[in-house]
Parts: sequence; structure tokens; C-alpha cells
Amino acid sequence: MRAAWLALLAWALPATALAEQLTLDEALASVASPHPDRRMAESDLAVARANREEAGSRQDFSLFLDGSLRTGRRPDGDWKPDNIGRIVARKPLLDFGRTSQAIAAADQEVAARQEALYSVEYLRRIDIMARYFDVLMADRQYAADNEFMAVAYVAWDNANDRYKVGQISQPSLSKLEAEYQDNRERRNASQQRMRSARQQLAQAIYRPGTLPVDLVEPELKDNARPVPAYEALLPWVMARNPRILALQARLSASDARLAAIRAERHPTLDAEVIGGGYSRESTTRDEASAGLVFTIPLYQGGRVDARIARELAQKERAGAELEKLRFDLSDTLLATLQEIEWLRGSSRVAADKQIEYRDWALERARAEYELELKTNLGTSMAETQMAQIRRKQVEYRLALALARLQALSGGSLPPVEGAQE
Repeated sequence: MRAAWLALLAWALPATALAEQLTLDEALASVASPHPDRRMAESDLAVARANREEAGSRQDFSLFLDGSLRTGRRPDGDWKPDNIGRIVARKPLLDFGRTSQAIAAADQEVAARQEALYSVEYLRRIDIMARYFDVLMADRQYAADNEFMAVAYVAWDNANDRYKVGQISQPSLSKLEAEYQDNRERRNASQQRMRSARQQLAQAIYRPGTLPVDLVEPELKDNARPVPAYEALLPWVMARNPRILALQARLSASDARLAAIRAERHPTLDAEVIGGGYSRESTTRDEASAGLVFTIPLYQGGRVDARIARELAQKERAGAELEKLRFDLSDTLLATLQEIEWLRGSSRVAADKQIEYRDWALERARAEYELELKTNLGTSMAETQMAQIRRKQVEYRLALALARLQALSGGSLPPVEGAQE
């Protein structure tokens, strides 16, 4: 039966379908693949690291050529060339906070981008899990809808024979045909969802154009892991959530940039060595010189004040984003814990009882079918499949909720008192 199902599925999918089995662990391993989401986050991190290198290079030694081509009029009235060519070596010694604060700001930006990359990885894991479960659910739903359609077709086909001998009326026959067409439409829609779910999974695991056919049912052992209470988990999340850490790093970067901008009003001290050549001899010109260059800003217009105002506004926005994020995370954390409690409690029990009842109903339908008392065996089989789908959906939703909880907590959960590992 399984081989026939896979053959039918492979026939319905394009030739680029992936024939071998795919496990959830293999799918999750693709988090490290160069998916566009990851590449964008890595590019942002690379930009931040380049900015860090640029900030650190402010104290680097520099060497440049300085020259001019000019002419000048002498007191005797003659015009003579006065060309200058110099090689200048300069090394900043002191800038009273400009460089150190710029480096500190760049370091914090790197930390923020690193946390953003972690956040993308967690979101990618959740997305891959969701797409994997979507494929499994689509396959199960198609099998159930196909069974319902088969039952409806048999009922309509039998009614055609009865109509020909006058045992049923035209409206009764039309009703059965309409029910068959409705079931056929649902089956065809389920078949299309199988294809689209696989395409979304292929893109999520960065295998576009190569659709997985056979997915292995995951064990989901982590669904039984204990979770802390909301009051114990909330401070843990606030201290480790990647998005919070990223915004906190951005705030620290703003403070450092403000200090660097304010330092623009401070003096600078550079060491300078010059070697030059001149077309006109003069006792005031040196072929080689060395010294200290001391620069004291006296007036800079409104440039520094404008940059400070802009940075303060950006810092205010980052602070507001952080406060709002804390509100949102506290609500999301509570909703996730409540969903876990609900799924482990009433949802599991209700789904198990539905399976228990449907198994009993299926056995009864099979016995009645063998005794030729009723012909509802196909319907009972389809309803049993629907009950199993409901139970699997509970476990899939629970696995996703636990994955979201772990992502909120920065990849790890605190130990639960009294719980065994």
C-alpha cells in the first residue's frame, strides 16, 4: 500500500521531485544553507564588521603625496615657477574619545547584527518545521478526502442503477450526484495542497525546484519535555531573547556614537613627518621636517548639534521599540504557554477519545459489512482517518509551540524544578 501511494504521489509531482526519504532532522539541518533570509542577515553582519574595521582604522598610520603646480611674481617683476612636492607621513596620537567611542559603537552594532542572525536561524527552524508538518497533513487529508469521494461515487453509481428501474426519484439521484461532486472537489483541492505544500517545503530547505516525495513521520520526543511556569520563564526570556539583545546593543551603540560625536568638539594631536622638494629656493622651507600637529576646533557651525539631535532621535526610537518588544514578548510568551497547556490537556484527550470512538465504529461497520447489514464501511474508514489527522495535528502544533518557546528564550529553556531530564 505504501509503495503504491508513493508511486501515485511521484506521478502527480513533476520530474524534479526528490525520491528519497526526508526526515525532519535532515530538513532542519538546512538552516545552515545559504537561504536568502540567512544571506541577508549575514550581509548585515558583514557590513557591521566592516564598519568596525573602518572605525579602528582611524588611528592607523597614513602616507600621502602633497603637491602643487603654481607660479609667482618676484619683486623684480619676473614670473617664476614655485612648484612644491611633499611626501607626508601622519599618525594620530590623541583624539580625546573620537576613535574609542566609534569603535565601541561599531562593536555594539556587530553584536546587534549577530543577535539578528540568531533570530533568523530560530525563525527558519520554525518555518521548516511548519512546512514539513504541512506536507504530512496534506498527505493525510488527501487520503481521507479520496476515501470520502470513493464512498460518494459508489453511492451515486448504485443510485443510477436503482433510478433506471424506478426505485428512486430524480431529485434523490441528483442529491447523491451533488454530494459526489462536492467530495470530488474537496479531493482535488487536497491534491493541489499536496503539491503546493511540497513546493513551500522545498523552498524552506533551500531546494527550490526539487520537491520531496516521501517524508518520514517524526517521533517528536520533545513534546513531553516539561516547561517552566510563566512567572519563572518571563525574566529568562527578557534576558536572552535575541531581538531584545539586538535592540539593547543598538541602544549601547547609540550612546557610544553620541559620545563620539560630542568628542568632535575636542582637540586632536597628530605626529607628522614631511619630506619635500621645491622649485624655488627659500630659507623658510625645509627639505625634511617632523613635529606635532595640535588642532583645536573653535567653531563648527551647527553640524555637531544636528548630528547629536539625529542620534538622540534614533536612540529614542530604539528605546520605544525595545519597550514595545517587551510588551509583545510577554503576551506572546503567555499565549504560547497557554497553547502548550491546552494542547497537552483537553486537545490530546479529546483527540484520543475521538480515535477510540472511531476505531470502535470502524470495527462495528466492518462487522455489519461482512454480515451485509450496512454498506457504510468506507465512510467509517474515512472518518477514522479524520480522527487520526486531528490527533497528529495536536502533536504538530505542540511541537511548533515548543519550538517557538525555545526561540523566544534564545535557544534554551531554564531547568524546571522537580523535573527529570
